Amino acid sequence: MKYVPTAVKRDLRTIGEQLMQQRKLLSLTIADVAQRAGVSPTTVANIEQGKAVRTDSLISVAHVLQLADAMVKACDPYTTDLGRLRAGEILPKRVRR
Repeated sequence: MKYVPTAVKRDLRTIGEQLMQQRKLLSLTIADVAQRAGVSPTTVANIEQGKAVRTDSLISVAHVLQLADAMVKACDPYTTDLGRLRAGEILPKRVRR
């Protein structure tokens, strides 16, 4: 089994708990979300328990729960301090060492 750092496990659990809370706020069952997202109920349960799942499954579930836009926006590097500082720079096509 692949080693997963503690911080990553904690973040997966937090995301799973937040998705579960949103599901409950929307009054949806795990089966409802699974059917709408095109994934199995086990996959939805795994997400809510903080287990690793495929990224496309996670985003599909987030779309059903109306949270995908917020997830995508949260990943925008130009919303970080460094991103804002370097926003005017042209990024290289590749980073080499």
